[in-house]
Amino acid sequence: MKFEELKQVFISKFGEEGEIRQFFAPGRVNLIGEHTDYNGGHVFPCALDVGTTAVARKRNDKKLRFYSVNFDEIGIIESDLEQLVYTEADDWANYPKGVADVFQKSGLELQYGVDVVYYGNIPNGAGLSSSASIELVTAVIFKELLQLDVDMIKMVKLSQKAENEFIGVNCGIMDQFAIGMGKENHAILLDCQTLDYQYSPLQMDDHILVIANTNKRRGLADSKYNERRSQCERALSQLQAKLEIQSLGELSEVEFEENKHLITDETDRKRATHAVTENQRTIAAVEKLGAGDLDAFGQLMNASHVSLRDDYEVTGKELDALVEAAWDEGAVGARMTGAGFGGCTINLIKKENLHDFIDNVGKKYELATDLKADFYVVQIGDGAREIIEG
Repeated sequence: MKFEELKQVFISKFGEEGEIRQFFAPGRVNLIGEHTDYNGGHVFPCALDVGTTAVARKRNDKKLRFYSVNFDEIGIIESDLEQLVYTEADDWANYPKGVADVFQKSGLELQYGVDVVYYGNIPNGAGLSSSASIELVTAVIFKELLQLDVDMIKMVKLSQKAENEFIGVNCGIMDQFAIGMGKENHAILLDCQTLDYQYSPLQMDDHILVIANTNKRRGLADSKYNERRSQCERALSQLQAKLEIQSLGELSEVEFEENKHLITDETDRKRATHAVTENQRTIAAVEKLGAGDLDAFGQLMNASHVSLRDDYEVTGKELDALVEAAWDEGAVGARMTGAGFGGCTINLIKKENLHDFIDNVGKKYELATDLKADFYVVQIGDGAREIIEG
């Protein structure tokens, strides 16, 4: 939806008086480095050109009023800055409420409430992080409308905190960081332990990135995510009996091979194997991309998927079928992206093959699963911000 259309929705819901301003936060996709963020490793995400657009206006009281075009049936959800509690009936609006809550608890005083209309064009349930997109667009709204002295890194951390503590999802920081700090035509190599980061230009030449959505809803993702976390924590704890490390991400593959016998449970050992090798793959992938070696980058993407399938066991029939079809159709690299058990794959392909790739992969996937995949050619965009028209 364009700004003028969204503004008309806003006026119909909340009236036309006052200054109505426009904001945007992207979705994100992770090119490589999956399930490494909470293991203290590296990730390599980028912000997309799809995301959450919001139009907002400052109020002169403490009330919050939220409406989403995407969830019209839920209607306007009202809350108050002095009574912020998670309420199941408030559904998606718990995300902006959570941001308001952690802002205030961190000492950022919200003197006034806001009216906000949200519209998202991130495919629902695809695992491209619509929740973090809502959090960051809300954070920027509060910063700009209430003139708060807070930088983007702080807003990223607070948005993660909202998801962890207010929503109760134990996510790492990658989603919020990529969405807040995204840069057009660049991916971000982020050390999730230290938050050191560097931008890496995506020099694609005659290649493009295509996201493919399995359209399998990620029903298992949350419970299995927490299970994988605890398996990695157990593995780390056993390694710490001998090694002075704070996370699996600190280990080289050689160090891990020399000490993995300390992990007594075979499943825990497999999970740790993925965490360590995926971190090393991610660092190598950034080097290959920087050197313009897209074939080597693609091979590392493929190896990432194999590890997620065999050692971390978070892929499932649909993601495997979609990735294998992409490999059959000549993808330079293809892997699942996100938490797993559904959601999306990311594919690096040659531009000239785009039409045939989508057609043939779609047919093979449907034959294997009875599901239709959706495909998106993505552009890499900037992070969360206010949009100034003209």
